[in-house]
Amino acid sequence: MWKKIMTGLLTVMALVTLTACGSTGNSAQKEESGAAQQAATGQGKVLVVYFSASGNTKRVAETIADKQKGTLFEIKPSQPYTDDDLNYRNDNSRVVKEHAQPQLRPAYDGDVADWDSYDTVYIGYPLWWQQAPHVVYTFVENHNFEGKKVIPFCTSVSSPLGNSGENLAKAAGTGDWQTGVRFSGGVSQNEVLNWLKKL
Repeated sequence: MWKKIMTGLLTVMALVTLTACGSTGNSAQKEESGAAQQAATGQGKVLVVYFSASGNTKRVAETIADKQKGTLFEIKPSQPYTDDDLNYRNDNSRVVKEHAQPQLRPAYDGDVADWDSYDTVYIGYPLWWQQAPHVVYTFVENHNFEGKKVIPFCTSVSSPLGNSGENLAKAAGTGDWQTGVRFSGGVSQNEVLNWLKKL
């Protein structure tokens, strides 16, 4: 009788030990996978934040996030921009009126989850009058970039990079802001990948 009881107890203990080891192994594997992912990019945990009016900046952001194994966050204005809103040739259009109000900060929907966990932040935007749109300033001024490496990127048909990245850095007041890059509206995926290799 006692022999059967002892045998049963030993069997249960063995199963519990094996289960615990298995759980520990899975946890360790996950941690190793996360560490390997960070080592692969050399930039820690990566976030790619972007605002895109016509889709050009979105394409670049998606390429960066895919290559750098980063998380995407789109800055979506609470009041979306229509085609008429974006007509900078019309003095009565929304973008022209907003441009005339430098302190304007349009609202956007949602926010980044676990902001503090990211080490590197890419920030993308189209160039409007050689500057980032006001809604990008809304995002930048609402976040603390201390301890983060920040890499601006932008798209434009004809405007040069200018000092748009520097002005965002001033608005942020914190973070290690890098020199930004400007891509043409029709930038290819290979151009973006080649830029990333040089970082």
